[in-house]
Amino acid sequence: MNDLFANEPKKPLAEALRPARLDEVIGQRHLIGPGKPLRLAVESGQPHSMILWGPPGVGKTTLARILAHSFDAEFIPLSAVFAGVKDIREAVEKAHAALQRSGRRTILFVDEVHRFNKSQQDAFLPFVESGLLTFIGATTENPSFEVNSALLSRAQVYVLNSLDEDELGQLFARAQSGGALDGLDFDEAAIAALAGYADGDARRFLNLLEQTRTAAYARQQGKIDAGFLSEVLTVNARRFDKGGDAFYDQISALHKSVRGSSPDAALYWLTRMLDGGADPRYLARRLVRMAWEDIGLADPRAMQIANDAAAAYERLGSPEGELALAQAAIYLAVAAKSNAGYKAYNQARAFVKQDKSRPVPVHLRNAPTRLMQELGYGHAYRYAHDEPHAYAAGENYFPEGLEDIRWYEPAPRGLESKIQDKLAFLRQLDADAQQDPDSKKQE
Repeated sequence: MNDLFANEPKKPLAEALRPARLDEVIGQRHLIGPGKPLRLAVESGQPHSMILWGPPGVGKTTLARILAHSFDAEFIPLSAVFAGVKDIREAVEKAHAALQRSGRRTILFVDEVHRFNKSQQDAFLPFVESGLLTFIGATTENPSFEVNSALLSRAQVYVLNSLDEDELGQLFARAQSGGALDGLDFDEAAIAALAGYADGDARRFLNLLEQTRTAAYARQQGKIDAGFLSEVLTVNARRFDKGGDAFYDQISALHKSVRGSSPDAALYWLTRMLDGGADPRYLARRLVRMAWEDIGLADPRAMQIANDAAAAYERLGSPEGELALAQAAIYLAVAAKSNAGYKAYNQARAFVKQDKSRPVPVHLRNAPTRLMQELGYGHAYRYAHDEPHAYAAGENYFPEGLEDIRWYEPAPRGLESKIQDKLAFLRQLDADAQQDPDSKKQE
């Protein structure tokens, strides 16, 4: 067996392959390619404050270090997990000293900047404003929510993307050409499996590659296939932070797939979230919400199926109960769609919120006592069941002054098309009654 198996490299692969120049970075061509923002910044020699926003393992820290080196600037890294205002003050002192000693600018890099509270972010803001510090923040969370507006207005936000399969393939080729995988023969299926496990995260890809290398050397095995990977790797399937942007992006995609009547896409996003560790009870609640918001009375069975699926999951748990959620998602996707009830409710709620408190019309009031009867409560009320079609044509049930409001307009789909016909018939009865007031039956 090859002697290389006895001499496994000790330096972590992710560190050994960390790029030192912009041209060595894999991915993010929309930022570092020719004519792109970060490339232009380096070529101009003029650093500016920025926030690098993207998922883990896409090169945020690496880019910050490369930029500092390209600008020949002092580089002060801080982690917002551990640093506080004291650390920021020390960084400011070092920046002053560097400027006085050599005239060099300082780049303050704050990893996970979203973990800094407002006062901590405010602590270095004046020094960013004065130009003493060039701020580079890295975050996996949406800066719009996690970074205060004063700092956000002084920093350009750049969005970094997960690496695709081709880019992870380039990373594999670099590891191979650098000798890190000498003695190992990966087949195409194994490389594809590693890329799938990495889920766009370069650091995870290299760590998985390193774990594979260690296992192969330990077993004295040179041939690496997908079967070998399944034996030696423990892959974490949790692909998003349950409170982070990716979580809400995926639930948004699920909701839009249901609304767009795409059952296969709805299944895809549902299973992605289940695979990522989302609480199935949360998904069940969202399915119920979708039934009411996007299907409504066009197909009332959708609400029943969504509620039954939620109840089935409560009874069965995982994984059996997840099948009920999946079939509910399919039904909601293929059901007739209407947001007429949802829109009507929102319009009514908005109107009531800004309107005055109007009294209940006397004829609609309850009259449980003799005094109330003497005051005329309920006196002119017309009992609909005693009238033709069980409908009191021409009657008004709104407070005075609100006789002609129509918030609910059924969609011409599913059951609501029949509701639409029914309302049109009743409105015609109202119109006829208005033309012939004597035709109204009084009680």
